[in-house]
Amino acid sequence: MLSVSVRIGLLTALLAIAPAGAATILVFGDSLSAGYGLQPGQGWVTLLQRDLAARHRVINASQSGETTDGGLTRLPQALRQHKPDVVVLELGGNDGLRGLPTARIASNLQKMVTLSRQAHAKVLLVGMALPPNYGPQYTAEFRAVYDTLARRNRPAYVPLLVVSFEKNLNQFQPDGIHPKAERQADMMRTVKAKLPLH
Repeated sequence: MLSVSVRIGLLTALLAIAPAGAATILVFGDSLSAGYGLQPGQGWVTLLQRDLAARHRVINASQSGETTDGGLTRLPQALRQHKPDVVVLELGGNDGLRGLPTARIASNLQKMVTLSRQAHAKVLLVGMALPPNYGPQYTAEFRAVYDTLARRNRPAYVPLLVVSFEKNLNQFQPDGIHPKAERQADMMRTVKAKLPLH
């Protein structure tokens, strides 16, 4: 039989893991959230996990290379498994880089917003942007996907994850797409400021 002190210690540990009123936050994204090109522990989602650990639970279900097609396929199981209070939806960048139709991207994202809300989760939508070499018409249509979804659904909204340094290519890895480790804290703060936790 466990001693009283051990039982108290276990109870304290459990309370630390799941404090009263804790929310489960599911980050559902692509390589920007999966920590592509970074050392373990450097990504913005891990930084958010550490920052909120005393109050909330953060689960990273992001996958490098994920598209909105793949995300829509995976999301129902993730919602059933984790039962999140908040879904941070950060997808669409890989669709855009492949030049996929913006109507398809918008439709997939809308379905994911709807699925999340049907599972009683609040949604934080994270917008994306494309490099200018994709042409002004497509890049504008792509950006408009997120603004339109935000107006239609009224979720919490981060228009651009890299908003504080988007034009500074020195802050990105050699591929020009994935931010360096030094900017992950900025991304974390950008998302944290918009989390619908109340």
